[in-house]
Amino acid sequence: MHMHQFLAACFAPLLHITALKIGTSLQWIEHTPQPYAIKNFYKGASGASLSSGGVANLASDTSFDLAANAETQGLKQYAGHKNIRLIYIVCEVAYRIVANKAAGINTLADLKGKRIGTIPGTSAGVFVDKLLATAGLKTSDYTVVSGNVCMKTPCASGTFPQQIASKQIDAFGIWEPAVELAAQSLGSNAIIFQNASIYREVYSLYSTTDKLNDPAKRKDIVEFVRALNKTLDIFTNKPDTVYQTVASAVGMDASVVKAVWPDHKWTGTWGADLLPFLVEEDTYLAKKDNRATISKADLEKFLDTSIIAEL
Repeated sequence: MHMHQFLAACFAPLLHITALKIGTSLQWIEHTPQPYAIKNFYKGASGASLSSGGVANLASDTSFDLAANAETQGLKQYAGHKNIRLIYIVCEVAYRIVANKAAGINTLADLKGKRIGTIPGTSAGVFVDKLLATAGLKTSDYTVVSGNVCMKTPCASGTFPQQIASKQIDAFGIWEPAVELAAQSLGSNAIIFQNASIYREVYSLYSTTDKLNDPAKRKDIVEFVRALNKTLDIFTNKPDTVYQTVASAVGMDASVVKAVWPDHKWTGTWGADLLPFLVEEDTYLAKKDNRATISKADLEKFLDTSIIAEL
């Protein structure tokens, strides 16, 4: 046997040990337990890497083992890719709408006829629609204005906090910290609307049946979820130790991270209320996306507790 053949034979088993590849949006607060878990607690065979992306990566690229995204994107992908599984909840966030009282807004109903910023087709778009519906407002009762988020002041032109400050919009609803930054700049003119029982972002970890059925890969996934559990314990019980880490990861000020922290629940598992929540949201998304709804039986399969059970 030649030396290069000998080396190839020796290293062949190692070629199958690849780092966990995780697709996630790297710019939001919700993602930050993942890099923290990898750095501090993950004991998998060969490390883990975060790539900018999300659950759509699982549908299109078999090199991805895991992905993190809001439940909205999870449902959108699952509709066409029934091998995707929601295996863990990283964070649940009760989104907020901030409005300018100077525009004559004191109640949700006052948003009728107003210009409201959000990002259609995202969890924030779902939130705004659902929350305003509780005040009897249909989408035709107000104008949706698109814009960009802002993570730190000064907020650039075209961002929601800048748009509300310059009266281009009267209110907006989006994930943090843009809402907090706008509320701080509006001061006493800021009014906040929030209702976690109507809508909350369920920022989740996803995999596929192929990856979950691969024994070696599954072992690493279990280890990653174990590391996330340890991380969420710190994020919940010792948040003052991570404000600066989170702020640095996403380009925020630590004081703003602290201000929005109470809106973030570091959950891990889920209860019986998640299934009806997803059934209702999927009915809404199916109408918007012009597709059939996902059956309740399929949504039950989508929620896979087996990794959590293995811990």
